[in-house]
Amino acid sequence: MALPALGANLPDLFRRLLREDGDAPLFWAKRDGRFQPWSRRRVEEESRAVAAFLQEAGVKPGDRVVLVSENRPEWGIADLAIMRAGGITVPAYTTNTAADHAYLLNHSEARAVICSTKRLAGPLLQAVAEAPAVETALFLEPPAGAVPDRLRAARWDEVVAAPRPLACDHTERLSADDLACFIYTSGTGGRPKGVMLTHGNILANIGGAIRLLERVGLEREVFLSFLPLSHAYEHTAGLWFPIAIGGEIYYAESLEQLSANLLEARPTILTCVPRLFEVLRQRILQQVRRQGGLRARLFHLALALGRRRLEQGRLAAHLALVDRMLERLVRSRVRARFGGRI
Repeated sequence: MALPALGANLPDLFRRLLREDGDAPLFWAKRDGRFQPWSRRRVEEESRAVAAFLQEAGVKPGDRVVLVSENRPEWGIADLAIMRAGGITVPAYTTNTAADHAYLLNHSEARAVICSTKRLAGPLLQAVAEAPAVETALFLEPPAGAVPDRLRAARWDEVVAAPRPLACDHTERLSADDLACFIYTSGTGGRPKGVMLTHGNILANIGGAIRLLERVGLEREVFLSFLPLSHAYEHTAGLWFPIAIGGEIYYAESLEQLSANLLEARPTILTCVPRLFEVLRQRILQQVRRQGGLRARLFHLALALGRRRLEQGRLAAHLALVDRMLERLVRSRVRARFGGRI
């Protein structure tokens, strides 16, 4: 079941990057007003430290660890660390209520939780009080509420600053048939269902994406991650697929900041659900209608010729000349709104 070109499990993808160039950037996030990099080596060191903490806290092979966080470098590091400790990642939506979290914690029989912000820790800690199997908590920020006495709680920065030895890196023995994560459905059709995904499941999707995008030529790609990593699509297309092809991942600050972050990150690939592309298209067309006149006519001509070129493979000589002119006057400006490298 393993894909030889990719490896037997997801961490194999990361280990290959580390061997190629440990100093190359992997993740980028806004800190102090600008995007700053997390090198592959830093991801390795922090994931090892977090994995060692989880093992020391009692996480054993097959134990579930719930991850509650917005998109950020620590999300991917935590996912890798949970695998290294032998656990199974259970991503949770950041919109979950305390009741949602309680159901997820108990249904997955989670033994530990990792949480990012104070705001997210509030409902999670309420749920932990109703989930007696949870024994360990790791916080990126100190929680505002009281932490149950039974929990072994720690701070992320303290754990990575004073790493413990990792007793056993379980990723070295994972096969494609081993479970990588439980990803819960939204619950719109009744209670959320915990979908159990193996390493092989995700690797197969990555292999399919590589084969699809080889037609446009994959090089050193840059991604902008903004869809929730707690969803199966972004977990694959926005985290492990970029790692598989040696890409870099920028984390958007928010949907409200997406336009500005596109200009800063200048992604070469934008992984997205169709609905958001529809919204972006509608906004562009609305702006074209407001401008009217010659600009609107040139835009629609560029669209028409582009479609014809796509369907027919080439344009007549006189149309090809017009098409090249529209490339500079119209399409380059649209591309610039997405950073210019899509």
